[in-house]
Amino acid sequence: MSLYQRLSCRLPSLVAASILFTVPSLAASSADGDPQRGAQIFRNCVACHSLEPDRNMTGPSLSGVVGRKAGSLPSFERYSPALKKSGIVWSQETLDEYLKSPAQFIPGNRMTFAGVKDPAARADLVAFLQQANSSQAPAGDGQSAAMGGMSGMGGQRRNLKTMDAKFQVKSISLCHDTYRVTKADGEVEEFWEPNLRFITDSGDLGPVKNMPVILPAGMMGDRASVFFAAPEEISRLIQSQC
Repeated sequence: MSLYQRLSCRLPSLVAASILFTVPSLAASSADGDPQRGAQIFRNCVACHSLEPDRNMTGPSLSGVVGRKAGSLPSFERYSPALKKSGIVWSQETLDEYLKSPAQFIPGNRMTFAGVKDPAARADLVAFLQQANSSQAPAGDGQSAAMGGMSGMGGQRRNLKTMDAKFQVKSISLCHDTYRVTKADGEVEEFWEPNLRFITDSGDLGPVKNMPVILPAGMMGDRASVFFAAPEEISRLIQSQC
């Protein structure tokens, strides 16, 4: 038998062996995920979750989430009973299942996010959370990378204690359906009654006591939110006056 014939006979087995050793490695690579791609996906999460320890927002801080028991972060007080009773410990596998469908994995939890259907995207996001968890990076580093420069209430929270005079509120009056907000720099802004929201923030990034702060909200420039350090400040500051 010629050399060509011998190689031709062996070719199918060589190809099969190549596939046998190549496919598992590709599968492992896909399962591991890419933290850099995961950082981009996490940009969708920063409106509700921080990577800074105990910096809770709508949802709990995700700093150190890998290896943590679900519903157990002491500084977060808004966990659902379903999450606290689940007994789940967050790992690569449980995070993947939860991100796939929060409502299905833990029925009755308060996560409003529908889930990530793409397995590769979930793997990337979990890889990013694992990397952020293991690196023990300084407070803002991982978050800043994920946000890609985003700022404001939809991204990294502002420190309301250090806002300029143009954001500090001196007085608010209500006349018929219009709020008039007088700021520390003397400027007066007017808002239709339903377009002005009043929010309390008693955290370490909230406003100074008795020095509320106003920030724009919405895309049209006609809405705003006023942040107070305590709820009693709201009724004390707002006056009905025409």
